[in-house]
This record gives sequence, structure tokens and C-alpha cells, in this order.
Amino acid sequence: MKIKNRREFIKTTSLGVLGAALLSKYGMSACASPQAPAAVKSGIGIQLYTIRDEMNQDVAGTLKRVADIGYQYLELAGYNNGKFYGYSPAEFKNLVNDLGMEIISSHTGVEVKGVDTSNVDIMAEAHAELGVKYCVQPWLVEERRVSADSYRQFVEELNIIGEVFKRYGIRFAYHNHDFEFFEVDGLIPYTDIFLKEGNPDLLTFELDHYWVARAGFNSVDLMKQFPGRFELWHIKDMEDSEDQFFAPVGEGIIDYKAIMEVADVAGMKYFFVEQDATRDGRAMEAIETSFKNMQNKILI
Repeated sequence: MKIKNRREFIKTTSLGVLGAALLSKYGMSACASPQAPAAVKSGIGIQLYTIRDEMNQDVAGTLKRVADIGYQYLELAGYNNGKFYGYSPAEFKNLVNDLGMEIISSHTGVEVKGVDTSNVDIMAEAHAELGVKYCVQPWLVEERRVSADSYRQFVEELNIIGEVFKRYGIRFAYHNHDFEFFEVDGLIPYTDIFLKEGNPDLLTFELDHYWVARAGFNSVDLMKQFPGRFELWHIKDMEDSEDQFFAPVGEGIIDYKAIMEVADVAGMKYFFVEQDATRDGRAMEAIETSFKNMQNKILI
């Protein structure tokens, strides 16, 4: 599964020209195949962390620009003490719905030592009122990455939290970076602990393809090895540069056509465009480029 460098990533994930069959399967038109994942049939999502500075300055105006670009559903990154970007759940839901978009998922706040189970019910209640389908743990602090046992303890916590969210009708998920693929005590935490010890009934995974590639692993192989486990994706591209910096989707070296071909195998239901940072600070322009490339280069 592991690959040596980013160029090998392109080679190993390039499955050839997808042709007319993929166009039909992943088309954006009303006649899209009913077998296509829901995300592909209904539109393109965005993780709002990409435009966090704009959201901090003008929530309503920024959301309007996102809707005008054409994004149809959102993953949030602004939960705090029962509110979303400073709005109550009902207020924020109405704001988004009035723009013709839908909130699918939300990244939660992270406590110093990981998820604090004492506030899980409060968090779940707020997200249930917001009406999300997923709530995502996006990070693990460094002091909890020191051993296989510390990872196991964390995954046990995720299972417990997932059980709470399940009672509220919400799927709980974990979002990866690259460190979960770094060997600890002879194990790869992501494949040997998260995916094997995470209860599929209580915990799904949001697969960030950029960070998988950054760690030197192959997303296609990973999804085939663990079918059905990755209901959410982050679609994020990588420059062909020494620092492997982030790029607008379709402008980098990750072969998302090949990745999309195994969406059903992965169990993918929704995907979100994301770009952690831009060279020029123009995040809004970047998400517009990503949207156009998704339509014109990838989902065709």
C-alpha cells in the first residue's frame, strides 16, 4: 500500500481513461445513474475551514458567495459552546437553507487531551438541532500519539462518543492527517488500530486524500483494503513542489478521477472540497477554481 513518492502516487492511482461509463456514472445531470454516490448526484460540497478568515469577517456574505459559486452542501468548522459561527443551531440552519444549501457535516472542537466525553451530549444536542448527518473529530493532539496503547485508548473513546451520537441520529467520524500513518510500536495506527478497532456501527471515517498521499500511501489501495469504511472524503490537491503545498483541486498531482472510480467501494456518500492554505491568501478564488475543475475535469 505504501508508495515511495508523489510521482509514484500518480502512477499507482492512474487507472486509465474512465470514458463514457464514468461520465454516465458520475454525471451531474438529473439523469445520473442511481448507483452513483449521493454526493456525486447532488452536487459539490465544501469544508468551510478553507475560507475560515472570510467566515470570521462576514458569515452571511461569505456563505452567499459560496452559494453563488455553486456549492450545494457544507461541512462546518465553527462549533463552539452550542453555537455555529456565533449563531444558534436554528439560526445558522435557516441562514444556509435560505441560500439553497444544506449542512451535511460539522467538525467539532478538540479539547487539550482529545474529545472531552463530558460535553458529548451537549455537542450532540446542538448538532441534532442543526440537522447534520455527520459530526467529525478532526484532530488528535501530539501527546496522544506516543504509543499504540495511546492510540487504542483514543479509538475506544471514539467508539463511546459514536454511540452517543448514534442515539441522536448522527454518524460520528474521524478525519485523518498524515501522522496516523507513521509507524508506532511496529504498527501503522490508521490501518492497524483506527480501522480495525473502530466499531463500524459507531464510527466511520472521513478520508483526506491529500494527507494520505503526503504520508506516502495510496488512497485507492486503502479503500479497497477497507471497503465501505469511508463515508466522507476531503478532496484536496497537492502541488508538484518540494514542499508538497496545497493546490486548488484539479491543479495538482492527485488523480481524483481514479479515486472517484472506487467511490462505491469506499462507501463514500459525501465529499468536501478543501484547501488548508493558499500561496496568495486568495481562498475564495481557490474554491471557485476547485469547483470549476470538479465540474469540468473530474466529474465528467
